[in-house]
Amino acid sequence: MISLKGGVGKTTVTSVVGSTLASERRDKVLAIDANPDAGTLGRRVRRETRATIRDLVQAIPTLHTYMDIRPFTSQTPAGLEIIANDVDPAVSTTFNDEDYRRAIDVLGHQYPIILTDSGTGLLYSAMRGVLDVADQLIVVATPSVDGASSASTTLDWLGAHGYGDLVRRSLTVVSGVREKGRMVKVEDIVAHFSARCRGVVAVPFDEHLATGSEVDLDMIRPKVREAYFDLTALVAEGFASRRTVAPQPVPASAQPHGLGGYPTQGGTGRPQGVPQGVPGAYPRQGW
Repeated sequence: MISLKGGVGKTTVTSVVGSTLASERRDKVLAIDANPDAGTLGRRVRRETRATIRDLVQAIPTLHTYMDIRPFTSQTPAGLEIIANDVDPAVSTTFNDEDYRRAIDVLGHQYPIILTDSGTGLLYSAMRGVLDVADQLIVVATPSVDGASSASTTLDWLGAHGYGDLVRRSLTVVSGVREKGRMVKVEDIVAHFSARCRGVVAVPFDEHLATGSEVDLDMIRPKVREAYFDLTALVAEGFASRRTVAPQPVPASAQPHGLGGYPTQGGTGRPQGVPQGVPGAYPRQGW
């Protein structure tokens, strides 16, 4: 999750996308707080440990199994695991490019999906590692002139610094769209980013998510849940497009899983109860 502008909802998007992936799949899903300025991802989960990403980096030589790593993570009710960062700038320490790469190298052996909640800006040290190892980016914008402009500038910078392919694989989220009193046409923002990214999703405003506290998927409005399901499905399509070998077609009778293990409708791979307009629900074999 990336943006030049702070306060646009990167941490919220990380938490909800991660929780949705974790609740709909059988694989382990991890989110890392890589914000060098006292990140707040740890506030979105009931903390099970006081350990931070910096503690994990220092312990890397001793981390060989999943159970070695688990004491450094806190888990949401949906199953998403989070590695927090220090929330006090006075005690936070530098988390740099080398640290990030070392962490991903170890964590990637245990977690098929790793989300990174990046800090504000693109020039801090760890960001080079984030960009170099990322399969896809989620650029977060707000439904405002400065929010959309900052997101567009993020894509401009990435394209100008050799990350054009990553830009083409990226998704854009317009976060916190209110149904009334809009000063900017969200449709225009969506159209702008649709021409630059692989996909765009506008996520409505939600009171529960706006509190900035622990994320509970059951407390999110249905319309917002559906938007995040759309976004998560697009993320999953990115997984499929990165495979080097195309899988053989799987008969409908052999497709027991939808977006993550629930019964599907008519062998389509779509979980029961999911509207037909929601794209990208694959059987688990396709992920």
